[in-house]
Amino acid sequence: MKSKQAVIIALFLIVSNFNLFAQLTNEQVDSLVNKAMETFKVAGSAVAIVKDGKIIYEKGFGVKSKKTNEPVNEHTNFAIASNSKAFTTAALAMLVEEGKIKWTDKVVDHIPEFTMYNPYVQQNFNIQDLLTHRSGLGLGMGDLMFFPDGSDFTIDHLLSSFQYFKPVSAFRTKWDYDNLLYLVAGELIARKSGMTWEEFIKTRIFEPLKMDNSYAALDDMLSKSNLASPHNGDSGTLKVLPDFKEMINGAAGGIYSNVDDICNWMLLQLNKGKYGENLEHHLFTEESQREMWKIHTTIDASQNPRYNSHFAGYGLGWFLTDKKGNMEVSHTGGLPGMLSKTLLIPDINLGIVVLTNTEPGGGGFFYAVSSTIEDSYLGLDDFKWTDKLGKVLNDRAEKGDEVSKKVWETVEANKNVKIDETKFIGTYKDIWFGNMEVFKKGNQLWIKSHHSPKLNGAMYFYNANTFAIKWEYQDMNCDAFAMFSLDENGIAQSIKMKGISPNIDFSFDFHDLDLQRIEKE
Repeated sequence: MKSKQAVIIALFLIVSNFNLFAQLTNEQVDSLVNKAMETFKVAGSAVAIVKDGKIIYEKGFGVKSKKTNEPVNEHTNFAIASNSKAFTTAALAMLVEEGKIKWTDKVVDHIPEFTMYNPYVQQNFNIQDLLTHRSGLGLGMGDLMFFPDGSDFTIDHLLSSFQYFKPVSAFRTKWDYDNLLYLVAGELIARKSGMTWEEFIKTRIFEPLKMDNSYAALDDMLSKSNLASPHNGDSGTLKVLPDFKEMINGAAGGIYSNVDDICNWMLLQLNKGKYGENLEHHLFTEESQREMWKIHTTIDASQNPRYNSHFAGYGLGWFLTDKKGNMEVSHTGGLPGMLSKTLLIPDINLGIVVLTNTEPGGGGFFYAVSSTIEDSYLGLDDFKWTDKLGKVLNDRAEKGDEVSKKVWETVEANKNVKIDETKFIGTYKDIWFGNMEVFKKGNQLWIKSHHSPKLNGAMYFYNANTFAIKWEYQDMNCDAFAMFSLDENGIAQSIKMKGISPNIDFSFDFHDLDLQRIEKE
């Protein structure tokens, strides 16, 4: 007897062979984007498509800011976040071609201060290991040094921190996304090129490609008149957020760009590193592109029969998979209130970019829009991505909200429980994150980070030795539990932490902290 799953798959295959739809017209893309913006409650967005060497569609939708209601256009800049990683790997490819580095060079040979969690990994960690999320460290480990922004961590802090992180897998055996190692790659670019990562990206990539309105750092943007503001919609209404400022360097996610300029970037990629009116120039060679578009770390491929995918993995700054016999090269990006996606199908000379200024809806938005456009070029049926993802994300948000609601209901129910707050007051140190202090602020127990000033907030008794922290920083959903361990006299000796909401962003890696009581320094 066929299993229920097998029957569903069979029916899916039968249905998917009908109702094929052609490549979307510009009017259909307009309609798609407008519906998706309404579904996912996105303030503003911009979309562009390149095909066969030409820009065939580019347009802005919605507003740059709910405060000004000024419209988005194709030149409006958004933070492209982790889509910046491909620019970093392209920069390294250029240095490889110039003979200044080799992909397999050991990092310590160029940055002697670089550390890792054991001597073997430290001595054998090469440049490609910085880029391929196979370090053995856990998802987003150490990101709390930079999320939220505004901390005072330096490159010296960063280079020395990896020795203190605890691996979750064997070196080069498992994919776990990280950001900090890309910052090390940015430092390597600076040391080998003699210019900052930002200067390199500007002069060696943006200027040749005529990406004249793109910026490697927010501070480089002299006029912010056409800059989209980030928004957060967790409360049910769109709240305008301050711009996120990258620290140390922007190699992991610091670029601000627009769909018109990114079209030039996608055309460069689809032309195998060549650019110019007659493709007479090259930024990097086809050999370098093959290296960047080769799977270095494998990821489980989707079993969705819709795309008949056989492989998936991460190259150098790009996600790679196959869909209906075509290679797909893509990346996404996310910062507070800014979400984006770049997608290339080299086999059919197609590129799609989607930029948004709203979280959390922007993730569903960029996926629905890019997938619907992509499917039309792959000759697939209209999968109703907007409707389906809208429901999935709405259900996910509701479940997460319910978890958080119950936590704060428990806090309210226990507000009259008498506890000796003096037993928790003190300074606690994590070996890589530094000190956090628990103290009284007026009549309220409070906690603050000494390195990351935005991480400060009130502590409310939850249960047993656990408190719920309501951070003053609310640009993202990141409230956390603080769980104290006590000695035989009931005095707190350490703190473990974890996010309250199941939907917390992975960069808030509170769970990686091991805070131990110290005498005040």
